Amino acid sequence: MKEKTLFVCGECGYETPRWMGKCPQCGSWNTLVEEERVPARVSAPTQTKAVPLSRVKAEAQTRISTGIGELDRVLGGGLVKGMVVLLGGDPGIGKSTLLLEAADNLSALGPVLYVSGEESNSQIKLRADRLGVKGENLLLYTETSTEDAIERAKECKAQMLIVDSIQTMQSESADSAAGSVSQVRASTALFTRFAKDTGTVVMIVGHVTKDGAIAGPRVLEHIVDTVLYFEGDRHEGLRLLRAVKNRFGSTNELGVFEMCETGMREVTDPGALFVSGRHVAGTAITCVLEGSRPLLCEIQSLLCPTAFGSPRRTAIGLDYNRLNVLLAVLERKARLKLSDQDVYCDIAGNLRVLDRGADLATAMCLASSVLEKPLPEKAVLIGEVGLTGEIRPASQLETRLKEAARLGYTTALIPARSKVGDCGMKLVRVSDVSEAIRALFMD
Repeated sequence: MKEKTLFVCGECGYETPRWMGKCPQCGSWNTLVEEERVPARVSAPTQTKAVPLSRVKAEAQTRISTGIGELDRVLGGGLVKGMVVLLGGDPGIGKSTLLLEAADNLSALGPVLYVSGEESNSQIKLRADRLGVKGENLLLYTETSTEDAIERAKECKAQMLIVDSIQTMQSESADSAAGSVSQVRASTALFTRFAKDTGTVVMIVGHVTKDGAIAGPRVLEHIVDTVLYFEGDRHEGLRLLRAVKNRFGSTNELGVFEMCETGMREVTDPGALFVSGRHVAGTAITCVLEGSRPLLCEIQSLLCPTAFGSPRRTAIGLDYNRLNVLLAVLERKARLKLSDQDVYCDIAGNLRVLDRGADLATAMCLASSVLEKPLPEKAVLIGEVGLTGEIRPASQLETRLKEAARLGYTTALIPARSKVGDCGMKLVRVSDVSEAIRALFMD
């Protein structure tokens, strides 16, 4: 067959015979990559018949525990037969370590096949010895052929197949280099079909791009059942596991781990892990919800006069647009002069917060920095700030307050319209940002 050159978008998989700077399908710039392609073979139609919905028997989904509580939490209670999980993260973040520990636990229930296209058996053995993994039913197979990996999984009747990583796998159905858009898509589709046909759990490791997204076409995330991201600084011990897609559970849960010499250690009670404990101006404590788990976190801000005509705004761990909204509300409704200040705002502990319940703490943190006055000690601030300056109740406020009280906080600044019972704390109710500033800094 005659080969032809195609340009494939790395974001959406769009194909075109000529290069373009902007993908016409998804609008991304500079994402088209050249690939050599052989025309696809035409396959015979399948003999499968359509079945009426009324005749389909729904089977109860039995959860399989990985033996790692934090991983089970993010998965929605454990694995499901035929489930395909895509785990992404930066190099060296601990993806292979986490999956090797999970494979060791699951090998007690049946054979687990670990397919590696990046490391040799001896390299994996060295990591296993460091982690204390023995697993008689944990089988290693170093191969980059997708079809061969699936055949070995069928031969050993594996109940779980781990692929590390999808960017090294190569399928015969796509004539392009390993790691290309076509190969990643074709290999993932084959592993997914294998999982659905046999009920085998498939866990796939995916590398991430410089933008933090899993390398390969965006359609890759649509093929699998669950997409997990491992976050954290590889030079530090803390690791956060999040689900951005989960067909069998919630995407709001957060798993917390700590990397140590013997592998991943679960942090079952993060508590004040994201609080530095310093009582200075420009810091505020709030309680956010990550799924069903309340977490106390510290918001830090620094304001300094700008040296240029346009002030700089930097948000780390916070939504940049939300920070700009809060700055505008403080300037207009609380009469704080912020338009000539460079603003830097950060969440301690490398946590990413999108919870609107942290608005009040962020706003008062900025006010504390500009007024150069610290907030009251052992105070927690919870509430959403509107464009008119009013403070609205946050969801599950009582749960947040009980967690703060458990960790020794004595005062809580909450919206005036909140209905909460006795939480063992002094409750200060405020209706808008001006009243909050007076209650914290003027009384």
